[in-house]
Amino acid sequence: MPRKYVHKAAHSEVLLTSWHRRSADEYTATAQWPRTHAFYRPAHQLHDPMLFVETARQAIPLLSHVAYDVPFGHHLIWEHFSYSLALENLRNSAEPAELVLHLSCTGIERRRGNFAAMTLQLRAERDGQHLGTAESHFTSHSPAIYRRLRGAHGEAHSALAAARPPAEGILPHLVGRRLPEDVVLASTGRSDRWQLRVDTEHPSLFDHPVDHVPGMLLLEAARQAAQAVRAPLPAVAVGMETAFHRYVELDAPCWIQVYPGETRDRLRLTVEQDNTVCFSGEVSLYAPVEAAGFPFLPAQQASESAPLGKRRLVPPCEILAPCMPEEKSPTQ
Repeated sequence: MPRKYVHKAAHSEVLLTSWHRRSADEYTATAQWPRTHAFYRPAHQLHDPMLFVETARQAIPLLSHVAYDVPFGHHLIWEHFSYSLALENLRNSAEPAELVLHLSCTGIERRRGNFAAMTLQLRAERDGQHLGTAESHFTSHSPAIYRRLRGAHGEAHSALAAARPPAEGILPHLVGRRLPEDVVLASTGRSDRWQLRVDTEHPSLFDHPVDHVPGMLLLEAARQAAQAVRAPLPAVAVGMETAFHRYVELDAPCWIQVYPGETRDRLRLTVEQDNTVCFSGEVSLYAPVEAAGFPFLPAQQASESAPLGKRRLVPPCEILAPCMPEEKSPTQ
C-alpha cells in the first residue's frame, strides 16, 4: 500500500495491504499487524488496542482518496470516533496478524460536487473470528478552506517551531509503557489530572509535519490516563467513544481530566486547553488478572507472566474522582 494513501511518511507505519469495492459504498480491505511495533507494542500477550485504532484511522484516508476522489493535500478531520474490541481475539502470536476489514460508508455529503463528509463503519475479522468494530464521522476540507479555518495556526512548520518543549513524563509503567519517550502524560500532583506531554519529534505520533496535536495522540492520552488511574494493576482499553470538538494547539499547555463513568469498567475524560474542552470521551477497560491462587501483578510485570488462557478478565475496581463540567475540539 503506498504511504500517501494512509497519510504516513514511514513504510513501517503502514498497516493496510489491499482494498476492493464490494458494492456502492461497501468495501473490503486487508491489513497486517507485525508481531511487535515500534510504538504500539504488545503487552499481557495481547496486541496493543491502539494498533486497531490506527488501522481504522488508515482506512479513512484510503477510502477518501481511492473511492471518493478526495485530492491529496485535502485535510480529513475527525469529529467522532469509537471502537470496541473482542479481547479474546486480540492475542499476540508467533506470526503477524492478518486482518480483513469490512467497510461501510454512510451519510455521504458533497458540496458543489466535492466530497465533504461521511461516516465510516468498520468490522474487523482475524482468522475468520470477530475482532472488533469502529466508527468514525469525519469531514474533508480543501487547503484553502483549511487555511481559513486555522488562521495563524494553519502552517505546519511554523506551528512546530512554536511548539512548547515536552514536559517530563510520569513513570512509564504507570501507563503501560516501557520507554519514557512513549509517555504522553506529565504529572500535576493529582491522580486524576495530567498535563498532555507533546513530543513533536516522536517518530510514530508525529510521523510527518502537522500544525496541531494529532488525533492519535489524544486517543493515546485517553488510554494512558485510564491506565494511570488503574495503576499499578494492568488495564486494557477494549473500547472508546470520543468526540473531537476543537483543535489542540502545540504552543499552549493542555490538561487531561478523568472522571468516574456510569459503570465500574468505564472512565470519562476531557482534554482542555485555554479553559475550553477540545476532546472528550469514555474509555472501557478490562484487566488481565491472574487465575485464582496467583497474585495481581503490576503492568510492567504482567506482560511476561502466565499465558492469557490461564487468566480471567475482570473489570477494574470503581474509581473515585471529582467531576467537572464538560464543554466542547477536531483532528485526525
